[in-house]
Amino acid sequence: MASLRISQVGVRGVVGRGGITARHVLDFGAAFATFLATEGPVVIARDPRASGLMLREGLVAALLAAGRDVIDLGIASTPVIQHTIRQRQAAGGVSISASHNAAEWNALKFFGPVGTYLTTAEADELLDIYHLRRFYAAPWNKLGQVELDSSAIDRYLDELSEVFHFDQLRQFRVVVDCSNGTSSRILRRLNERFGFSLILINAAMDGRFAHEPSTSARVVGLQLAPLVQPLAADAGFLFDADSDRVAFATELGEPVSEELILPMLSDYLLPRSEGKIVLTNLSTTSLNEEVASWHGGKVVRVPVGRNAAIDALNAHRPEQIALAGEGTGAVMMPQFRFVYDGIATMLTLLEKSAARQQPLSQLVAAMPRYSMLKGEVPLKRHRIPQLLELLATALGEGKINRQDGLRVDLPSGRWGDNAWFHVRVSQTEPFVRVIAEARGAAPQDLFDEVMETTRAHA
Repeated sequence: MASLRISQVGVRGVVGRGGITARHVLDFGAAFATFLATEGPVVIARDPRASGLMLREGLVAALLAAGRDVIDLGIASTPVIQHTIRQRQAAGGVSISASHNAAEWNALKFFGPVGTYLTTAEADELLDIYHLRRFYAAPWNKLGQVELDSSAIDRYLDELSEVFHFDQLRQFRVVVDCSNGTSSRILRRLNERFGFSLILINAAMDGRFAHEPSTSARVVGLQLAPLVQPLAADAGFLFDADSDRVAFATELGEPVSEELILPMLSDYLLPRSEGKIVLTNLSTTSLNEEVASWHGGKVVRVPVGRNAAIDALNAHRPEQIALAGEGTGAVMMPQFRFVYDGIATMLTLLEKSAARQQPLSQLVAAMPRYSMLKGEVPLKRHRIPQLLELLATALGEGKINRQDGLRVDLPSGRWGDNAWFHVRVSQTEPFVRVIAEARGAAPQDLFDEVMETTRAHA
């Protein structure tokens, strides 16, 4: 199976033979330096993966060779990079992190001068430069220099403290599974500086993961939920290695679907926001539409992928957007200039609990029940157009959306209420993603039929 993905989201793969190598890093670093149109340094950081230092050395060499100064934050999360780009008026940034992927994976993720992911057009331009290998090389006397910045996490926490009422949030006793990632360093500093009661587990940053760093209810149920009640915690949160995604368990030790995070935040933020648009992708739960309707909001759906989300954000005025996010526990809020930030998401959920004077279990129980099934099929035959046409013919009696693979919203009846399915090729891994959902009970028959067809043709 292919272990390297080069796409609009950057380069991602298993490190080593057949996957991502130092050559990929050098070439993408040179391409990014050539792509940048703004003067200024480039901010970089990495998560604690064992391969991170190797990728860092190649990236720094490529940027310096193109005459770009580098601000190196060391081990720090992508949200910290994005905040630092704006704070330091940098030309852009690069995160060395494969986020939710297993330890053998790594990736490069690119950001522009406002600290957001690249738009689709910008990502395409970067890919063109990479494939054409038309890289700028600075003369010997104009090479870049490296600055080590050890204060970025403190500046990031200072910005969080301006938005959240830390005095109010300190009351919560929270157990946090750091997945041996960047949240460990940030949350330990939050305890030290602001007196939080965060109990950190899997906090060692030694390049190995105690478990897969996936922000799913399954991983929460296995790794975190059993500890919440024995530790007398008000909640449990689990981060991916990059701290831009989060999942949680209630005070009763119940794992909660990652799909509930965006609608739960919408329920809290829409009444408090001038903007009434919730921006999400085609694969997230239809509960978002139901919750938005409670508060006069509107859901705008786009293809899966962070470039598509940035395109959609740029198509609206910032004040029109209440929040944006995915069904993976990744959420962006306008007060942070639309940065996917798991720690800000955790604080917002705790703030909602304090404001409503309800524990997380009651907030979850207030959400209508939607049931989603998710699967993946290895991409082998690459007969995706034929697969999608077959599915559209066999199951396409509803509303068809071809923006990103095939999504079909089905009429009520055979498959249940508000039933839909989505089939698409992953941008980050060599899989075809399959999702099916309905209001109430899970649409198992629909999911099984779509999965069987996908296995036969993908």
